Amino acid sequence: MKKTVATFLEAKAEKRKLAVLTAYDCSMARLADKAGIDGILVGDSLGMVCLGYKDTLSVTVEDMVHHTRAAAAGAGDALLIADMPFMSYHASIYDAVKNAGRLVQEGHAEAVKLEGGISAARQARAIVRAQVPVMGHIGLTPQSVNMFGGFKVQGRRLEAAKKLIDDARRLEDAGVFAITLECIPAALSKKITEAVSVPTIGIGAGADCDGQVLVCYDMLGMLYDFKPKFVKVFANAGEMIESGIKKYVEEVGNGSFPGAEHSFSIDQNIIDEL
Repeated sequence: MKKTVATFLEAKAEKRKLAVLTAYDCSMARLADKAGIDGILVGDSLGMVCLGYKDTLSVTVEDMVHHTRAAAAGAGDALLIADMPFMSYHASIYDAVKNAGRLVQEGHAEAVKLEGGISAARQARAIVRAQVPVMGHIGLTPQSVNMFGGFKVQGRRLEAAKKLIDDARRLEDAGVFAITLECIPAALSKKITEAVSVPTIGIGAGADCDGQVLVCYDMLGMLYDFKPKFVKVFANAGEMIESGIKKYVEEVGNGSFPGAEHSFSIDQNIIDEL
């Protein structure tokens, strides 16, 4: 059954946990969809895990459209959500609506996600009014990494905790259908989840959120240089892939691949006449 924004809202009412995973191409999106994922997020994290950038700030709208269109081809029943990249919605309401529209029209996204609480509420409201569903994102918002002074847990002080609750409420008022909570203490995430009627999707935000999201390459053990505290490796696909490639290199080198079963035949008489 096709998942929609209504599915997400119903899940909160029914106390059913939502599972969301990033995917950046058709093959990974198809695998995630076949496994029963509720939502596929084409995150601007693709800048770091696919394009080799040091952060997400260099990701463009064109990057997001390209990867979202690819993921859309494999998304199937999962709700396809695309991140709005840095500076695609910050300068004006016009930019926000136009770029959200591009992700839907050109990238075939079914919803968009933007970072920021009170600061992004006007943009979120305008995009929703333009008939594009919006997911909010508060806590550690990677596009603000330079303001935060690094990737740090958010909301540990009283005023900061109060602001995150206010941020969530303002986004709900703006019409978002869900809110991502990133790197927020678990007890505070529980308070935020109870304070809003829309589902919260946690990443490093504890078990009391209405759902969870992870980067596909993190949870599959495919990134060796860094593993965040909140990541659990569910399958060591990285080791399996590396092992398979090593075996391929070995068999090409010793001539055992390709074998006769991997080759095509031709009438020997034709070969003899050449």
